[in-house]
Amino acid sequence: MKNYSFKLKIKKDLILFLLLFLLLFTISKKVFSQQVSLSISPPLIETIIKPGKSIMIAYTIKNFGDPIYLKTKVVSFEPKDNQGNIRLKNDLQGPIRFELDNADLQLERPFFLRTGASQQILLRIRAPEGAPFGDYYYTLLAETIPSGNLDEKTITQAKATIGSNILITVTDSGIIEVKPKVVIFDVLNKFKIFNKKINLFDSFDKIPVLLILENKGKNLIKPEGEIILKDSFGNQIKYQIIPKNILAESQRVIEATESSKLTEPTQNPITLVLSGFFLGLYHLSTKINFGENSPTIFANTQFFSFPFKLTVIIIFLVILIIYLTKKLHQDEEID
Repeated sequence: MKNYSFKLKIKKDLILFLLLFLLLFTISKKVFSQQVSLSISPPLIETIIKPGKSIMIAYTIKNFGDPIYLKTKVVSFEPKDNQGNIRLKNDLQGPIRFELDNADLQLERPFFLRTGASQQILLRIRAPEGAPFGDYYYTLLAETIPSGNLDEKTITQAKATIGSNILITVTDSGIIEVKPKVVIFDVLNKFKIFNKKINLFDSFDKIPVLLILENKGKNLIKPEGEIILKDSFGNQIKYQIIPKNILAESQRVIEATESSKLTEPTQNPITLVLSGFFLGLYHLSTKINFGENSPTIFANTQFFSFPFKLTVIIIFLVILIIYLTKKLHQDEEID
């Protein structure tokens, strides 16, 4: 009898647990079902403005998720590292002024965007008279805000933000300061002799190349050019540099058309990975320019490749064959 009561109690507890689970699942579906999916275009603006002038940029924000409330604002940003990442600031810095030309919208004021709807944002950008020449970097942000009660359903919503970067050059003459410098152009190699780095590789190794440029000027620059690999016989292969902005007074790792990928993961930034069979001395050079009437900069390095691993295997096999041959010959003499 006790056994039966115990089993009945377990069944009741199990049924109660399942009912509670279903209830929580239903509630959580209602509370956490908010889908946030936004887009903003254009994603990047590069413009030149004269002091005392203004321009207007038309943005489009589209909502692919559930109905939401958004607000827009503009903040400054600065380079974060040499890989093109940026760090947003908390406020607006510099002389540039921003406002919306929309009749019914303002910066920092919320507006509603239903599912599948788009909102055009007309952003007025003005450089006041006397604005210092140079570059100023901003991001137009669109942020979700708590939507409260929509369609009589309780909705919780994680904050989501999308942005479009705005790169502004203030100049009266249209002349841009181009002051580039090659910081590093070399192959990445851990091989050292007496604490001195030697650019020595096995013939079958993948060879990572690193090119870092520094922009010492007050305006952003965009490098164009190539990296050239030349062997001892004069044969050469060219790899085109991928043009990407280098912001004022910052450094950036330059990327080039890659022949392959490294098989092992690496945290080091890489410009180019050379793959194939290399034998002998190789020369690497780069020639970079920054548009018409701009200076051209050069850099070069070299490395040596030899099939060390294959040579060691061959020597081992030769020694093994000689040993076995002698052993066999000795056994025949004994017989």
